[in-house]
Amino acid sequence: MRGKLQSIDMDFLEELQWRGMLHDSTPGLNDFLAEQSTTGYIGFDPTAPSLTIGNFVQVMLLTLWQKSGHRPIGLMGGASVRIGDPSFKDQERTLKSFDELDRNLAHQTKQMEKLLNFDGPNGAKLVNNLDFYKEMNVLRFLRDVGKTLTVSYMMSKESVKKRLETGLSFTEFSYQLLQAYDFQVLYEEYGCRVQMGGSDQWGNITSGTEFIRRNLTDAKAFACTTPLLTKADGSKFGKSEAGNIWLDPNMTSPYQFYQFWLNADDRDLPKFLRYFTLKPREEVESLESEYAEDPRALKAILAEELTVRVHSQDDFETVQKVSNLLFNKKANADDLSGLDANSLQMVAAEIPSFTVSKDLIANGVALIDLMAEHSEIVSSKSEARRAIKGNAVSVNKDKANGEDATVTAEDLLHGRFVMVENGRKNKFMIVAE
Repeated sequence: MRGKLQSIDMDFLEELQWRGMLHDSTPGLNDFLAEQSTTGYIGFDPTAPSLTIGNFVQVMLLTLWQKSGHRPIGLMGGASVRIGDPSFKDQERTLKSFDELDRNLAHQTKQMEKLLNFDGPNGAKLVNNLDFYKEMNVLRFLRDVGKTLTVSYMMSKESVKKRLETGLSFTEFSYQLLQAYDFQVLYEEYGCRVQMGGSDQWGNITSGTEFIRRNLTDAKAFACTTPLLTKADGSKFGKSEAGNIWLDPNMTSPYQFYQFWLNADDRDLPKFLRYFTLKPREEVESLESEYAEDPRALKAILAEELTVRVHSQDDFETVQKVSNLLFNKKANADDLSGLDANSLQMVAAEIPSFTVSKDLIANGVALIDLMAEHSEIVSSKSEARRAIKGNAVSVNKDKANGEDATVTAEDLLHGRFVMVENGRKNKFMIVAE
């Protein structure tokens, strides 16, 4: 797409500079963008079942690109993911089955459809690069694609040099060619003039600009990258002790997603805020000033914005209810009974939980037995008796009514859940299956 700039809220490169998101760009890009709107893309290889918050950096880049009046393309790597990008990897990837990769692709495509704006004259577009190659045989690839770039040129890339020491197969070596050819196809079919990505992709991206320069007369193609986002402790962004922070609510619950931002290191907050908020610059700088001495409040503002964007307003409200139940000492039976089944499942994931048979509950089970024999809430029946006698035990936020108390089907919330508390801080969930 070329022509007059549309829906301009900001100057793209200036915005990236302010946010700390500009790592490198090719000469002439700023002047080119000042003259016209254009199309730019970022590639996403679906190596996992879901996008992560690491991928969300690039989603944010496409969003800012669009807000600057340009058209974004998300290139889904249905073909390139079958090869594997060797850039700055210590060793060759283990190739996954086509069926698994196709499932990943389908799911990540649905996620991208939710995260990007497809409306208006510069609405986003998703393209699958498998469409570029599925009818291409190896001879055509070698003649039309492999002929353009020399081996010496490809080996000069830092991302390739590092792998030569540990071994690099022809399969992974060819990845650079696929990404370069992707750019040319998008250039010719969609008027795409700019490729963006993380700084680890600079070698692959500039191979694309060179590929276009050699193959297309008077072509102008540009590149732009963001820094790789790391946390203050040196760990990779998007990692936790349990693994990735996923954008799929079934892999990382909205509650866990919200808590990730809320519990971020204070030192990371300035970077995270500018990378991920869509609030205008003036408002961001005002918030930074207002909450300079209260980083937790500012993290809560960012956590709310991102939870709503990635999940939904309803999910955020559910997160608030779950947080209230877990941390508010004044939370009562009404607060608990007001939670839906999904919310209770979130609660169960955050506190010690035990699975019992529905028949056990349906037939009525002594609370003492439930605590000592059918779960690990206490270590013995005598300990359960002492806790109940001491008025320390609650079932669904109601105090247990003596040592003869039982738990029945009537106590099951949404037919599955019973919360048992032993003291003020010790919460447990019984899940009937």
